[in-house]
Amino acid sequence: MNAALWAGQIVLALLFALSGSLKSTMSRERLLETGQTGAAAYPLPVVRFTAICELIAVVGLVLPQLTGVAPSLTGWAAVGLVVVMIGAMAMHARLAIVGHKAAEWRNVTVNALILAVAVFVAGGRL
Repeated sequence: MNAALWAGQIVLALLFALSGSLKSTMSRERLLETGQTGAAAYPLPVVRFTAICELIAVVGLVLPQLTGVAPSLTGWAAVGLVVVMIGAMAMHARLAIVGHKAAEWRNVTVNALILAVAVFVAGGRL
């Protein structure tokens, strides 16, 4: 079980390190070009704030468990990502329904898979 939890933590950490780095440095136009369609739905400061939260979660997913210092923080970092993924799913579903963009349903599916991994890590580490 511990190995599966570590695998989930590493996958989430890599995914959100990339996502947070892109959202914190790229322009809105560049984000849209690279497929980050959520950048169109929110003001840029909200996108940047989300990126910072994702990068903080990356640290929380790895360091507490790795060092043994406050390891429950790993579970709470995963809970934070659960909240982020629920918001992402809602936003992509809204873009799919209101904007009549069928491709957004693929994003909802990907978000649901990431959400499932985050729930697994949160449940296993809390």
